[in-house]
Amino acid sequence: MKSLSLVLAAAGSSTRMGLGKKKEYLEMAGGTVLSCAARIFLEAADFSTVIIAIPQNGQEQAKKAFFADPEIKKLVQGKNILFIEGGNTRQSSVYRAIKAIPEKDSIVLIHDAARPFVSKEIIQNVIKASDEHGAAAPGIPPVDTQKEISTDGTIKRHLIRKELCAIQTPQAFSLKELLECHKKASEIDFEYTDDTEIWDSYPEITGGKKVFVVEGSKDNKKITFVQDIPGKQIMTKIGIGTDLHRLVEGRKLFLGGIEIPAEKGEYGHSDGDVLLHAISDALLGAAGLGDIGSYFPPEDLKWKDSDSKDLLKKIWIDIRNEGWQLNNLDCVVETEKPKFLPWRDKVIESIAKTLEVSKDQIFVKAKTNEKQDSVGAGNAIKAYCVCLLEKH
Repeated sequence: MKSLSLVLAAAGSSTRMGLGKKKEYLEMAGGTVLSCAARIFLEAADFSTVIIAIPQNGQEQAKKAFFADPEIKKLVQGKNILFIEGGNTRQSSVYRAIKAIPEKDSIVLIHDAARPFVSKEIIQNVIKASDEHGAAAPGIPPVDTQKEISTDGTIKRHLIRKELCAIQTPQAFSLKELLECHKKASEIDFEYTDDTEIWDSYPEITGGKKVFVVEGSKDNKKITFVQDIPGKQIMTKIGIGTDLHRLVEGRKLFLGGIEIPAEKGEYGHSDGDVLLHAISDALLGAAGLGDIGSYFPPEDLKWKDSDSKDLLKKIWIDIRNEGWQLNNLDCVVETEKPKFLPWRDKVIESIAKTLEVSKDQIFVKAKTNEKQDSVGAGNAIKAYCVCLLEKH
């Protein structure tokens, strides 16, 4: 059999988890998710080269997570261990990684580092099948009946379930051919779903060899939520925040860090961003760290005309240092005008960027006050925010 190489794909940002920390670096079974994934491979087969695809400028954190399990140091003795910075996509990250493998005449296994539950049996079966067929991957049959859907939302084609499977990792290939396939794929403007699709797209390189599917497992799942990690206990706290600012002429109107054209803007010590202030109070309340007034006293001149995004960033750093992570924010803005809906997506994107979380963790909606009270009269703007924080 050819020599074996392993690529652990861990170059993503993990923003969907909303933890502010890569899921591959979370603690698990005396190590980390990454070290657990690595260990099972190192125990299952004799890999001469192991490459971990990591984020830009992430060497230190990646090495710490990889060697978090003391057994890893013993298992990698005499092996070539490389930490390669990935690209903007998983496809480009894998290509960078496989180009760095010194033994070109080898079998390479590519695995999602966030799949630490893969079994030795699957690994060994994939290696054997790829040695015989040139390429292999584990797959599991779908539980539900699968349909192909048209752009209008109707069923286009009824698929035969027994002919379908969900492909998992590790995916194994003859490295020499896979490198050539990846090179071709990098030269066109198309994003492939995985390495099996890249392999199948260039039969002139692979000699028409098809990817052989071995039996996968429902346990070989990819960690998506913290709850997917065995033994992880989650503490949750809810926070609520509200703020109101007068609207006056000669001031700019900011909501969620976005300047919105309006006749009047918020009057305040800072830039008056009522939405970010409500968010700040909700987060501080949930974390038990006070309120925005105690953090940034209005009598302190150094905060005058401050950008509320910068204030929220400072608050969020302190909250994260306490071990809290964001599950979600739900906000309401009360304003008679201007219309908020055209600006909602930009506001959500701005808040998500400020907190370094995914946009799907943030939602903002607006209501009028039916011309009642100061908001309804156009003399004030008000915001509410409810948040859910988690500590693991």
